[in-house]
This record gives sequence, C-alpha cells and structure tokens, in this order.
Amino acid sequence: MPVIESLRATTDLYFDCHLMVSNPISLFEPLKNAGADLVTIHIEVHPDPTRAAAAANQVGLDFGLVLSPATPFDAVAPYVELCDLLLVMSVNPGFGGQAFIPEVLPKVEAARKFVDSEGLRADIEIDGGIDPGNAPLARAAGADVIVAGTAIFGDPDPAAAADRLRAAAVGEA
Repeated sequence: MPVIESLRATTDLYFDCHLMVSNPISLFEPLKNAGADLVTIHIEVHPDPTRAAAAANQVGLDFGLVLSPATPFDAVAPYVELCDLLLVMSVNPGFGGQAFIPEVLPKVEAARKFVDSEGLRADIEIDGGIDPGNAPLARAAGADVIVAGTAIFGDPDPAAAADRLRAAAVGEA
C-alpha cells in the first residue's frame, strides 16, 4: 500500500494490482484507499469469485480474474461477465525472469473469442516472459494489455526497451 500511495501522489495513471495472496478480499479497501483502480485475483484462490467481485465493486475498484498457465479457460468462463480484465499468466506465478510459456496462447485466443462473442467489457491481459519476440504473438492471439517486467527493467535503457516492446506489439518492429 505505501508504494501505491506514494506513486498515486505523482500520477493519475490507472493502477492495476495483481494479488497473488490467499485472502485478497481483505486487501481491497486498503488498496482503494492507497489509490488502486483495479484488483485481479486468481481463480485458483476463488473458484467462485462472485463475492470477491462484489466486494471489489463495493469499495469502488474495478475487478479482474487471473488464470495460471495450468488452469483452463473454462474455469473463468462463467465469471468473465464480472470482469473488467482477464489476465492470462504466461509463466507460473511467483517470480520474475521466467521464460514465456507459448502453450497459453490458445487460452488467450479462447478468452478473446468469448469476450467478443458475448459482447463483454473485459480486456484480455497477458503477463509473464513477454518480450519483443513474443509480444506480437500475444497481440495476435487477442491480448489487449501486455505486461512486461524483466524485458524492460532488465535492460540498461528501460525507456528504450519499453518503446521496442510497444513497437513490436503493434507490428512496427
């Protein structure tokens, strides 16, 4: 919360908080008070996230669900209508610097098709091992939002790395 609060004092950017914890609901109000805009929780922690979505919305947060690589899209399909964002992990949750798991791309495609066919509002996000080489694949599969850590912050020039990633994702590289 202190990091979000300190950053919120300097920007009005949208803060998407991915919660990899066993009791995420307990953090919703403190996160909102710190300046968060959206929380995403793992479907593996809340197999029926209806109460969590309501709790997020009650405190004024947007809500999303996260799928780990081994979890099928069908686990979240009944709940996508509750989501502002659906995050497909392309590494196993836990630590940065892991290699991209390309086998998740069909899951991104399934999510994109489902959201579009049902006329839902959820953005599709991908996170894990994303770099300029695979960002175009993620975009082609249907990802709207691409998260990158190591590809940007592991580069001596993070701003240039972000520009290269953005260019690759939109097909300008």
